[in-house]
Amino acid sequence: MSDVQNAHIPLILASASPRRVELLAQIGVTPTLIIPAHVDETPLKDESPREAAKRLAHLKALEIQKSHPQACILAADTVVAVGQRILGKADDEAHARRYLELLSGRSHRVIGGLSLLAPNGREVLKAVTTMVTFKRLSPAEIEGYIASGEWRDKAGAYAIQGRAGAFVKSLNGSYSNVVGLPLFETAGALKGLGFAPSGLI
Repeated sequence: MSDVQNAHIPLILASASPRRVELLAQIGVTPTLIIPAHVDETPLKDESPREAAKRLAHLKALEIQKSHPQACILAADTVVAVGQRILGKADDEAHARRYLELLSGRSHRVIGGLSLLAPNGREVLKAVTTMVTFKRLSPAEIEGYIASGEWRDKAGAYAIQGRAGAFVKSLNGSYSNVVGLPLFETAGALKGLGFAPSGLI
């Protein structure tokens, strides 16, 4: 597995997220295939947000590897946490509203789980944490964001690359991690397994 590129081993992105595809394109990486992984994302009892992010990324990679054992699998999971409380994807508008009210005027963590799984079983598994602080949101701002629909299918019920970018007072760490994929760590993992395009770090 010293040179995945030269061996023509396919790279499969285990995610349907267009944001992750766009982020990979920023560093010159185009997956051979895109196959969403479907796993139960319910946190385990007493599981920390960091542990959850790593476990879910690992499970997603394993799920796809079952049917594509000769491929290199890239999987990711994004966990939004306030303290030890994990904010998943909101079920409906009322759920999203509660999340935004909770995030208003305070800091939270966005933890990106990253798994790169090679055909020989070697895995790079990481969790990357970004601290995000929201300004205090007015009821009108929350209702406007709910009406936009951007909260749908997003951990924590917001997308930083959209209208919620105006809510962010400060950010400490990887911006791309909040969008959906920590690029510095992803590039390093790809390079470590010999899958980096020329010029990648």
